[in-house]
Amino acid sequence: MNAEFTHHRIPVTDDVALHAAVAGSGPAVVLLHGFPQTHLMWRHVAADLATTHTVICPDLRGYGDSDKPATGYSKRRMAADVITLAHALGHQRFALAGHDRGALVAFRAALDHPETITHLACLDVLPTLDMWDVLHGAPAAVAWHLYLMAQPPGLPEALIAADPDAFFGHFLDAWTRDPAALSDVRDTYLTASRNAIASIVADYRASAGVDLDHDAEDRANGTRLTMPVTVVQQDWGAALGYDAAALWRAWAPDLHHNTTTAGHYMAEEAPAETTRHIRRLLAR
Repeated sequence: MNAEFTHHRIPVTDDVALHAAVAGSGPAVVLLHGFPQTHLMWRHVAADLATTHTVICPDLRGYGDSDKPATGYSKRRMAADVITLAHALGHQRFALAGHDRGALVAFRAALDHPETITHLACLDVLPTLDMWDVLHGAPAAVAWHLYLMAQPPGLPEALIAADPDAFFGHFLDAWTRDPAALSDVRDTYLTASRNAIASIVADYRASAGVDLDHDAEDRANGTRLTMPVTVVQQDWGAALGYDAAALWRAWAPDLHHNTTTAGHYMAEEAPAETTRHIRRLLAR
């Protein structure tokens, strides 16, 4: 983040505080990062949005410079962190955009707090319930890390700790189509992830347990997103045999679904395109 951003440490529970970079003025937009990243993934998009909005970029619980408790990694708990953070900064209602893991937190925040979230953008992810449903056969090997980190505590952490740079670096290399887009932050991401193995695994493990339960409960109850929603994804549906737009539409009646030719890290590989999608969402 450039010098125009101020950095804050905000308590969100009695024992957890989140780090957040904040800039700009006007209606608030909260941007949530993915894996294996920190708030810095939004550095280009946030600088643009801050010309017209208050932009808040936190490190999620368990990541970056935020606290890393041993428990509390349901997306419901992580979403509540974000709501508390924004309220502490003076924003009772705000737009929310998330990428990857951050998109799952954003999705849960919008389902649980529709009175607070005015607009929702989710980048390159499916809701947890749908994510597990579409993973079948050999093509599902692309999501091998989901199965590894779903295992009981102990084994995943030990395997990753044996060579964390190889593990986290694999995703930074394999999921980007423009490696140069990450060259200025790659070492920062590796260091941050190396120092957060247990909490990152706990975040993923929750998506094979409590997060899945929460999504299934909402599906059974017919809970849907009431705000305008924009989704931007790589065309994973074509590769894995599902209709991503249809899956999202089941949750989001007011949906704009878009595919991109950028890699997974689209906010860094294609920041102008990503910003354009978010601005169009904010205008709805």
